Amino acid sequence: MREEPLLDIAEVARRSGLAPSALRFYEKKGLIAAAGRNGLRRTYHPGVLERLELITCARSAGFSVAEIGRFLVARPSDADLRDRMADKARTLDEQIGRLTRLRDSLRHAAVRKHEPIVDCPEFKRAVGNVSAPAMTPGGAGS
Repeated sequence: MREEPLLDIAEVARRSGLAPSALRFYEKKGLIAAAGRNGLRRTYHPGVLERLELITCARSAGFSVAEIGRFLVARPSDADLRDRMADKARTLDEQIGRLTRLRDSLRHAAVRKHEPIVDCPEFKRAVGNVSAPAMTPGGAGS
């Protein structure tokens, strides 16, 4: 089996959409590893792109670099980390619910004729549910 050629840092940056400085930062924090150098430029195995996709996804979900670092080296026997991952999953479920309600209210507002759009009672109700998930219809803030 032929080994894939190494990727220059500029190519990894281009393909991942991350700045070279971000790649160097992730390397410094131990999230990725350079395979070597081509002159003064870092080179990476092509598999680093999958790792960067995971890192980017986790960052956009609110994980810190430290949390990602712990996650990347986690073993099934690490019960504390597994508990933290389950907590984070619950938090993400709540966030997804809020974002779904916001998306739905924006779609609703996009097809209504209220002037201004934000005066639409259904939009106001939906936005109220987005910003304060604990509120119930008819409760405080209605």
